[in-house]
Amino acid sequence: MKNTIRYFLIILFLALVLPVTYIVMETSGATIDTPQNKVIYTMPYPGILPDHPLYFVKIVRDRINEFMTRDQLKKAEIYLLYSDKRVAMAMALTKKGKNKLAIETFSKAEKYFIKIPQLLRSAKAQGSSAPSSFVETTKLANAKHKELIDELIKTFPQGFNEPLTSLSLLNDQVHYALETL
Repeated sequence: MKNTIRYFLIILFLALVLPVTYIVMETSGATIDTPQNKVIYTMPYPGILPDHPLYFVKIVRDRINEFMTRDQLKKAEIYLLYSDKRVAMAMALTKKGKNKLAIETFSKAEKYFIKIPQLLRSAKAQGSSAPSSFVETTKLANAKHKELIDELIKTFPQGFNEPLTSLSLLNDQVHYALETL
C-alpha cells in the first residue's frame, strides 16, 4: 500500500512539475544549447605524438605496413586510419601549444587522405568496388577534418592563417574527389 502511494505521488509530481517547467522555459526565453552542424565522427587514439623521441619507430612501422599492403581497398582503409590518427595528433599538439608541428602533422594527414579517392577508382577499375559504407565513412571523415580545420582557423593566431587556408583547400580537393566517385 505504501508503494502505491509513493508511485502515485511521484506520477502526480511529474505531471504537475514538468508542464510548469516547460511553460516557464517557453515564457522566459531560456534555451538549451545544443551543438549545431557538428559532424559526429570519432577520431582514433593518436598514440605517440611527433614530439616524442620514439616517433620514428611508429613512422617506420607505418611505412612497412603500407608497403606490405597490396590490396587497393585495404590500402585505402589504412590511409584513412593514418589520416585520422594524424588529425588526432595535430589536435593533441594544438592543446600542447605546438601549433607549427600541429599544422605540419595535419598537412601529412590530408596528404594521406588525398590518396584515397585514387585508390578507390583503381580498385573499381580492377573490378572490386569499395563498399558504400566505406565511401560514406570516408566522406564523413573528410567533413570532420574540414570542421577541425575551421576550428583551428578560429583559434590559431594570425600568423598561421596561410598554412591553414592551404589545408582547407586541400581538404576541399579531397571532398570534390570523393563526390565524383
